[in-house]
Amino acid sequence: MAIIITDDCINCGACEPECPNTAIYEGGAEWTWGEGTQLQFIELEDGSKLGGRDPQEPVSNDFYYIVSGKCTECKGFHEEPQCAAVCPVDCCVEDPDYQETEDELLAKKAWLHNEDAVIA
Repeated sequence: MAIIITDDCINCGACEPECPNTAIYEGGAEWTWGEGTQLQFIELEDGSKLGGRDPQEPVSNDFYYIVSGKCTECKGFHEEPQCAAVCPVDCCVEDPDYQETEDELLAKKAWLHNEDAVIA
């Protein structure tokens, strides 16, 4: 599963620099697929392509947020999600809307960083 930041967030920003995929953004900030990854473009479900540097709308305007499509729970980088490890108010929690296996998370990491997927 991806991680989500709850509305208990105090906007301290401790989580943002810890994310190896640059999936965490300050509330109100636009994000891109390419930032912190090797993605030059992504193909959407309808077959259209989106540039890796094309700005995307913020997921939240009020609190730090995590882009679920970029979150790998730090699999392949760390033993535990680093955002949750450093959060002083424990508001970085598993997102029940994005259930993914460890293999899926590792494949997502490989896709984000243009690596050959190594699935255990």
